[in-house]
Amino acid sequence: MQFEYSIEAGNFTKAGDASSSFKKILKQLNVDPQIIKRIVVSLYEGEVNIVAHANGGKVICEVDPSRVYIQLIDKGPGIPDIPKAMQAGYSTASAKVREMGFGAGMGLQNIKNNADELIINSEVGVGTKLEIIVNLPHS
Repeated sequence: MQFEYSIEAGNFTKAGDASSSFKKILKQLNVDPQIIKRIVVSLYEGEVNIVAHANGGKVICEVDPSRVYIQLIDKGPGIPDIPKAMQAGYSTASAKVREMGFGAGMGLQNIKNNADELIINSEVGVGTKLEIIVNLPHS
C-alpha cells in the first residue's frame, strides 16, 4: 500500500497533516502503538523540516508486512554538511521559525532515534530526500 501527501512550504498550520493522516491508516492496519509512535515522530519531524526549510515537497509512505518505508522529498536549499546537520541542537532555522517554537535542531536526530534506518541524500541548491525505514515485527 502506498500513500502520498503534498507538503506546503511555510504553512506551519498544516505541518503534521500527513503524519496525522498516516497515523490513522496505521491504526486501521493494527500496527503496534509503540511502532506507530516511532513512525509518526519521524514523519512529523520530516514534515516540519520541509515546511521550515524547503520550497515544498512530498511524502510517500509505503506499508508492507515487514516494514514501513517513508520518503520525504523536497525542493529546497539542500543540506551542505549532513554530519553537522545530524548534531543535536544544530539548526539553520530562521528567527521567524524559531519564534514559532520550531527549529531547535533536533529534527534529524529525532528521526534517526525513531527509525530503524535513515538515509539522507541532499544536493545543495536542489533539495533533499530522506528515506526512513521502520521494521514491523513478524506476526
